[in-house]
Formats: sequence, C-alpha cells, structure tokens
Amino acid sequence: MDVLVGTPYAVLAPAMVLEGPVATFAGGTLVGAGHAALLLVWLLAFGIDLLLDSGLYLLGRAGRRAGGHPWVARLSAKLGFTPDRQDLLCRKASDHLGTVVAGAKLVDVGAVPAFLAAGYAAVGYRRFLGWTALLTAVRVSVLVGLGMLTGEHLAARVEGILDRPWLAVLAGLAVAGLLLGVKTVVGAALARIRSGGGLLAASFQPA
Repeated sequence: MDVLVGTPYAVLAPAMVLEGPVATFAGGTLVGAGHAALLLVWLLAFGIDLLLDSGLYLLGRAGRRAGGHPWVARLSAKLGFTPDRQDLLCRKASDHLGTVVAGAKLVDVGAVPAFLAAGYAAVGYRRFLGWTALLTAVRVSVLVGLGMLTGEHLAARVEGILDRPWLAVLAGLAVAGLLLGVKTVVGAALARIRSGGGLLAASFQPA
C-alpha cells in the first residue's frame, strides 16, 4: 500500500473522465482489495462526474449565444444537440429535469445532449446541480460498493492479490466491461422506446 500512495488515483482520474462508470467500479475493486481509500475514490468519482456534467451545462448556456460563437453550435451538434432536436430536448429538460437526469445517470443514453439542453433551456444551475449531485452520489455509491465486493472476493480467493494490485485492476475492468456491455444493450433498447414524459423518454437517442 505504501508503494502505491497516489498512484491509483493518478490512473483513476483520467480513466473516470474517459469512462466514468467502468473506472469507478475498478476504483471500488481497488478499495475492496485494500489498495485504495474508500473516501478518496468516492470523492474523486463524484467530483469528476459533477465537473463534467457542469461543463456540459455551461456549454449549453453558451449555445444560447451561438450567433456570436458558431463553434459552440457546431460542437453541440456533434454532441447530439442538433437544431432539429433542441425544442424537444429543452422542453423535457425544463419540465422533467429529475427524470431526465435519472435516465442519463441510469443508462448514459443521451446524457450529453440532455445536459446541454438543460443549459440551453436556462434551467437554474442550483436546480440542475441539486439533481445531478443527488443522482451522481447514488450511482457512485452503487458502483463503488459493487466494486468493493468484487475486490474483497478476489482478495479472499486469489493468492497474491494483496501484493499485486493490478490483478485487482484487471479483474475490476473485466467485470466493469461486462456491466458496460449490459448497460449499452439496455440503453440501446430504451432509446427505441418512445414514451412521453417518463423515465424512458428521458433517455434520448444519440444523434
């Protein structure tokens, strides 16, 4: 553990930016195997998730002034917030923010355009932050908890896991990859369902 002070977090941080759920689960696996601190992994995952969500929200707000910043409009369109979908997404973000954020956090389908829409629709930042903080805390807690159970199981059954932390990382990534595959399949199925106003409707189809 002493040898790895700081190292797991330096690896986990960029991984959480690229693929938050998988890296968060892997971080929990490290915690369960005794190679990382629970509080630090939890705070790292929570903080990075909130920063990314807030960045998308602010980009959406900047999109309201896209006439002066055409690059913002182009970037938003590439991220799925296209002009033909703006009215629908903004209306859902304004009227059903809680279900929109819940759908985004549950399956990640359309999370990017959903958070862009919240900013573009001028949803109050306090309201947006309240929902995202609450649901991010729930998701991070579940992922870290599942990862810890996996890490503890590995540490109890695999000889040398406590001396070789990257065994925990590889195992965590393997299990997390499986979960990601399941999430992708479920998300793709939900994205095809058209139902107004509900949680499934909040999971927007990618552009």
